[in-house]
Amino acid sequence: MTQAQIQEITAKLDWGKSPLIPVVVQNFEDNSVLMLGFMNQDALRLSFETGFLHYFSRTKNRIWKKGEQSGHTQKIIEIFLDCDNDTLLAKVIQKGVVCHTGTQSCFFKKIDIQDSSISSIYESQDINEKYNFIDILYHTLQDKKTQSPQTSYTASLYAKGDNEICKKIIEEAGELTFALKDNEKKQIIYECSDLIYHILVALSYKNIDPDLIITELKRRSGMSGIDEKNSRKL
Repeated sequence: MTQAQIQEITAKLDWGKSPLIPVVVQNFEDNSVLMLGFMNQDALRLSFETGFLHYFSRTKNRIWKKGEQSGHTQKIIEIFLDCDNDTLLAKVIQKGVVCHTGTQSCFFKKIDIQDSSISSIYESQDINEKYNFIDILYHTLQDKKTQSPQTSYTASLYAKGDNEICKKIIEEAGELTFALKDNEKKQIIYECSDLIYHILVALSYKNIDPDLIITELKRRSGMSGIDEKNSRKL
């Protein structure tokens, strides 16, 4: 597909309602629904150019290729446009599983309309080695928001709110500084892990993806500390 053709197709979509177009993704082989994603114009262009689905992540605030970490890519076979020109349906060949939880579809939680219970309809594969652990942990923390504070420590922190979460970060930071001062390697590792965990809890509580922190650190790479601080004043 030429750039002119890509531009022509892009222009047919109704971007006036939103800069992001929802994309329903189906397995080409059996028409099962795999996931729902969103594309901006650049993600749509990259999808057409490469033949693999790209999305715009609302949590990471950037374009990402499906499978960029895991290798579980989505090769485009067919794409359909709905009657309002504001939603896409993509049929793909899915390599591996689609969901970061290891399930073959992101829609694996079935709601029983009789008793409102939720159960999983797909078995999950162990694919932790294919994903960044921090990303996995962040999604796990997000899932804790729906759990009971009586059975989940993290859920209890969410229930108590900002004050308790901030208190734990200060507490864990203090314990890390004492371990550093005492030069106890194992204790330093232990306390640092506690601190990072509670920082991630705070980020999850505020719905800030850790990828945004990594992006900011990359932005600062090669920049002097003085220049970086001065840039914040602009």
